[in-house]
Amino acid sequence: MTDMEMFRDAVTAWAAGGPGGPARESAARLGVRTAVLLEGLSDAAAVEALAARRGRNPAAEGICVLPMGGAMNIGRFARLLGPSGLDLRLTGLCDEGERGHYARGLERAGVARQEFFVCAADLEDELIRALGVTRVEELVRAEGDLRPLRTFLSQPAQRERTPRQRLRRFLGTKKGRKIHYGRVLVEALHPGRVPAPLDDLLTVL
Repeated sequence: MTDMEMFRDAVTAWAAGGPGGPARESAARLGVRTAVLLEGLSDAAAVEALAARRGRNPAAEGICVLPMGGAMNIGRFARLLGPSGLDLRLTGLCDEGERGHYARGLERAGVARQEFFVCAADLEDELIRALGVTRVEELVRAEGDLRPLRTFLSQPAQRERTPRQRLRRFLGTKKGRKIHYGRVLVEALHPGRVPAPLDDLLTVL
């Protein structure tokens, strides 16, 4: 486990009601200056993959990519890491449906400058739109998941959904699949086709 991963775990434990000392000590020792707040591990995998493609090392730059375990935790993490806590610069991604919740949580935490970038449905949907359904299906085949995909698509419940919606749902049908494809889809992107929310996030870091 890296030092930045230890800091991330200390913050997560603090948010769950543990002591804040370990996170404070780790932040000072590592020179953490920015926290990228993300809903889950798949978002973190995508952000880290794009950073690596662009020759960036967030941890070495004092940036912690931090999955919060759900959008509803934004207020808690913002209080701990924002002006009333570690006073880090906060940025990240959120889904369109959570925009209002994020804004209220950040405002209550005293975060004046809100640099959060909004995905239309979620980041997986943004990536599927950027790549196109055919290319994503090719990647699913290359990753050895074609048979599970065909089984999923044969379900009656999927008939009313669009091809893009079906692929998005498929990515969430098995534990760890969204995390794996968060990285796979980003690595397959053409440099000029990076979804705007993800591109904008990396630009401000």
